[in-house]
Amino acid sequence: MEKNIATSIFESLSSGVRLDVFRLLVKKGKDGLVAGEIATALNVPPTNLSFHLKALTQTGLLTVEQEGRFQRYRANLRLMLDLIAYLTEECCAGHPEQCAELREASECCDAVLPALLSTPIKF
Repeated sequence: MEKNIATSIFESLSSGVRLDVFRLLVKKGKDGLVAGEIATALNVPPTNLSFHLKALTQTGLLTVEQEGRFQRYRANLRLMLDLIAYLTEECCAGHPEQCAELREASECCDAVLPALLSTPIKF
């Protein structure tokens, strides 16, 4: 991932409403939600919500699919995981095993954290 892409993603999530939308859609997974369901779940007026959905879609954090007269939005989970990988790829100067104590204290799922090496690599 390039730095400018990561920056644009963070900028798009800097709004509380957009962060709530993204987290809700992450929770819904592959099913996603139509815009009206998002508005109802978050108690956001539809006209206000469309502005936020457009911003999230433009950065690639959301995908949208037309379903008749509705639009179904889904979180781009791959992009989210790519961003997490970008943030953690240089963890402890490439030696994430040094962060073992921090991992245990983290609420983050092991699946999205950098892999720990059970045995050090020798060159």
